[in-house]
Amino acid sequence: MKLRMFKASMLAVSVSSVFVCNGVLAQQEEGATQQDIEVISVAGIRGALARSQAVKMDAASIIESISAEDIGKLPDSSIAESLARLPGLSGERSGGRTSGISIRGFKEDFTGTSLNGRELIGIGDNRGVEYDLYPSEIMTGATIYKTTQADLMVQGIGGTVDLQTVRPLQAEESYTINTSYEVGERDSDNPEFDNEGHRLALSLNKKFADDKVGFALALATTTSPNNQRNYGVWGYGTNSAGQILPTGISSHVISTELERDTISAVLQYQPSDSLDIVVDILSIDYSDSGVRRGIIDPFTAVNITGSGANSTGTQINANSVLRTDPRQKDGELDTFGLNATYFLNDNWSVELDAARSESKKRDLRGESYAGLGRSGALDPSQYGSREFVMSPDGIVFTDSSGLDVFSDPTLLQLAGPQSWGGGMASLAEQFETDVLQANGNPFSYLNGQDGFLNYADFGEELTTVKLELSGLVDGEFFSKFTAGVNFSDRYKDKVNKGFFATADSYPFSDSIPSDYVYGTADLTWMGLGEVVAYDGFRPYRDGTYTQNDAGFLEPDRLGDTYEVEEEVLTLYAKTDFEFSFNEMFLSGNLGVQYVDTKQSSIGTIAVIGSNFKVCDDNNDDVVDESCLVDMGDSYSHLLPSLNLSLEFKTGQFLKFAANKTISRARIDQMKASGFVKFTQNIDQISIPNTQEAVENYGSPWSKFSGNPLLRPLESNNFDLSYENYFSDEGYFALAYFYKDLVNWTRDGSQWIDFTNDETNGGANYFVPGFHDRVIEADGIYGPANVAYEAGDIVTPPDLGTYSFFEDGLEGKVEGVEVTLNLPFNAFTTALDGFGTAASFTYVDAELEDGSRVPGQSDESYSLTVYYQYEGFEVRLATTHRTDFLTYQRGGSNKIEEATRSDVTLVDAQISYDFADSGIEYLEGLRVSLSGTNLADEDEETIDDATGVVSSRRQFGPSYLLNLNYSF
Repeated sequence: MKLRMFKASMLAVSVSSVFVCNGVLAQQEEGATQQDIEVISVAGIRGALARSQAVKMDAASIIESISAEDIGKLPDSSIAESLARLPGLSGERSGGRTSGISIRGFKEDFTGTSLNGRELIGIGDNRGVEYDLYPSEIMTGATIYKTTQADLMVQGIGGTVDLQTVRPLQAEESYTINTSYEVGERDSDNPEFDNEGHRLALSLNKKFADDKVGFALALATTTSPNNQRNYGVWGYGTNSAGQILPTGISSHVISTELERDTISAVLQYQPSDSLDIVVDILSIDYSDSGVRRGIIDPFTAVNITGSGANSTGTQINANSVLRTDPRQKDGELDTFGLNATYFLNDNWSVELDAARSESKKRDLRGESYAGLGRSGALDPSQYGSREFVMSPDGIVFTDSSGLDVFSDPTLLQLAGPQSWGGGMASLAEQFETDVLQANGNPFSYLNGQDGFLNYADFGEELTTVKLELSGLVDGEFFSKFTAGVNFSDRYKDKVNKGFFATADSYPFSDSIPSDYVYGTADLTWMGLGEVVAYDGFRPYRDGTYTQNDAGFLEPDRLGDTYEVEEEVLTLYAKTDFEFSFNEMFLSGNLGVQYVDTKQSSIGTIAVIGSNFKVCDDNNDDVVDESCLVDMGDSYSHLLPSLNLSLEFKTGQFLKFAANKTISRARIDQMKASGFVKFTQNIDQISIPNTQEAVENYGSPWSKFSGNPLLRPLESNNFDLSYENYFSDEGYFALAYFYKDLVNWTRDGSQWIDFTNDETNGGANYFVPGFHDRVIEADGIYGPANVAYEAGDIVTPPDLGTYSFFEDGLEGKVEGVEVTLNLPFNAFTTALDGFGTAASFTYVDAELEDGSRVPGQSDESYSLTVYYQYEGFEVRLATTHRTDFLTYQRGGSNKIEEATRSDVTLVDAQISYDFADSGIEYLEGLRVSLSGTNLADEDEETIDDATGVVSSRRQFGPSYLLNLNYSF
């Protein structure tokens, strides 16, 4: 029995050696011969499934695996698409491309990601890695650890994804050219973009000096388009007749182009059987530029007929804003690693691993406003109107009046139609003028915002050093011992900047310059017609816009600028064991980590001063020291782990795991920064100064802060899995997992008095002239319908909400995974080549405050059906996940929560490999045609209160023609 187990292990080694080796492979047991090793030679999807199955079967832990025969041969455009089809994993689209990955209901911020065993950083706001950043051409596979073990340095509550690149001395020599042409089925609605893209990758693997030196190089470049239609509203309200209508419109067409250049190089030197040295470099340049163009408009309606969500009517006082939001997102990621393994003797080795990673990103987002005229310039009688149809799918417009200027650049005015300039109160003198508005009052700073320039800079650095001793133990039960120490030093910062933009025509307005104009953009699908498409960056670049730094005008800019640093020292020990009894075979590992952490953050608590500026009382454009915050903490964890694998019948396993894992709090939650925010809206300011009124109607005041003292999220985990490997290409698995969340970050909230803040030493944030408002005309104001006369001074209520993060939330996550890889030749040889790979995951998550775990879908499944005969292959794959909570970039460059509805994606691929064609010069060629999102699946968000669609993103299918040639 033990001999059979040894052969199964060697099967996994022989398969995995093609595509993964983090250091040299363990030395084979003495006496093993070539005939002891079963080698899988099947290519294509059948070969990939067989190799992954062999690795999964041989592992004591509960894992998943994906593989390719060689570098550059994964079938997908990024590693994210391959991961999303694995059991228990779900993909999340960003801009139409799969980018995020959840494992067992935990978003990527709560899972660990490594590259060849080293912790990997991303270029985003938090810890999570953007998996679409990594082209499939540089990867040879990935292993997903659903249960942890003590020598795994990168861990998370959800699990760990270890991405793998080639090790040249363990791979065959080759040269590979990979090129693709991409086209989207949906044409761009923006005239300056198209729907075509391309990919090109060159890779080589060579050995020198009698196979003592190996070198692998992969170069990849990608240009990929994305075009989408984005329906949106501000929200929905129900009028006195019970009719559901939007409170405002926000619908756009979006076009972007991804450009990604990647260099991956690996040098391996193995001068003897005792020493193996690997140096690897990865460099990625990333750009995602484009435009978001559409209509934003407050919504007021009359002549409404119908009931509930089904009605028709007329929108009046349509003073629409044509928002042109150009985007430029540029990022760089560079990693350098050195791994040296020295074998002290036949059984014991010492490994030194050191790595340095750096990333940076600038996310630049402009806003340029155009409309009928500058805010205040027109009388409401000069506004437009639209006829509409309302349904549970949202609102669509059928006709309009008085809005033709939006398609004519000679009439459309480059100015802000809405009074959004309240944040420039401290610059009031700059906007003083004798020119009068239509209401007879002079134009002011309130009318001066014609655009806004947002940008956020992110930087991250990570240094890791690991020293490990490992050796085989000649015992009846214990077989191997591993111990080591790992140190990591992480630094991440964010600078949140913004600039108010005012056109040089203020207080008047000009039409769109002809040299700005591209043509028209198509909003007819929404009933909003064709609108002028112009370059939204041009007025910033040519000086048409005067820019005022919002950092000292809006507190949530400085309040979202921060630095976070972590130093983590990990001591670990693990012992592997194996034991035969009663014709059964038990293997596994037992270990523990001691993790010591020191964390800190530097930031700013941003508040408006008496000069109407943020943290700049002396007007020197330097942040006041009184606003700076520097906080930190130290703590430690003991993390035990146990993995057991019992083969009780040939090919049938019971696997059990018990462990404690941690996921460190989100970076944006650990920041020391915070801010006091005030909404410059007369309806909010006029809310009565009573707690009852504030509880009923809200408050213009709000305060927010991060928490540098947050401890990691912590979970006690238990897993049980039954796995039945009934053939080299087929298996069935049923797994149960339970996670006892003993610490989770809670969103805290409390009422505070903003004239006497007990959480900040009794601070009074009220500034006369900034936080109050002079009534301009007699009338009824605010949701409480309070009557005021012209000249009255209205002061806001004292109370508002203080939001923060704190430890202590508890909960549980449990679920079931079912997996079946079934080659149809198991039924009859007539079906050889047909097969399916299917999985279903059910997750039940419950946090004690009723909130959801980000990334958790109650149900998800993946189904792939394939046929492979000689060189011909066709596969159809579908993935589905139910609704889930996530987060996205919101206003002022801050992170906000968002809910995504159910999504089902259908992909297909047809290919032919000329390896067995008999045509010698084509034997290395593989041609494939693939399509993604073939069902044209939309992503929708449903308004909880009304059941009406509040947002809809439409991407359309895309197609990829690929040629891969190896020699």
